[in-house]
Amino acid sequence: MSHKILLTSREVNIILHRLACQLIEKHLDFSNTVLIGIQPRGGFVAQRIKAILEKEYNVPGIQLGNLDITFFRDDFRRTEKIIEANKTEIDFIVENKKVVFIDDVLYTGRSIRAALTAIQSFGRPAEIELMVLIDRRFSRHLPIQPDYRGRQVDAINGEKVKVSWTENEGEDTVYII
Repeated sequence: MSHKILLTSREVNIILHRLACQLIEKHLDFSNTVLIGIQPRGGFVAQRIKAILEKEYNVPGIQLGNLDITFFRDDFRRTEKIIEANKTEIDFIVENKKVVFIDDVLYTGRSIRAALTAIQSFGRPAEIELMVLIDRRFSRHLPIQPDYRGRQVDAINGEKVKVSWTENEGEDTVYII
């Protein structure tokens, strides 16, 4: 299997800073905005964005949660593989808040559809936005588009986009496989 580097660690860092700046431009005051990483891999992006906002741009009190969508997916019963759920960690109310879903790769849009259903268990947000590191724009099954995107990728359906994070794979790199 051939690996082609799409983004280096330096490029990932630049993109994360740009995405954080776009959030600041849109939200300014984060008192009514919450960040929610879509488990499992969106949690890494969300944590990084929160850290950049707090440390680099002195944005205080950002609320961050992680949302597991495993049992809200429309395909979770279509495999013989045993399903392993992730952990939802949302210790705040989303009622009337501006919610920013954060994920690593937007592919078919089915994960986002599941997240839209799952978040309703925590209240009714005032609005929901979507931030992704990688947008595979020609692979959508549902009419879902990101509000914030790091990089658009025109990958052929047989190709995969793999995002590696220092926290679990020892490097920040994006590959096309």
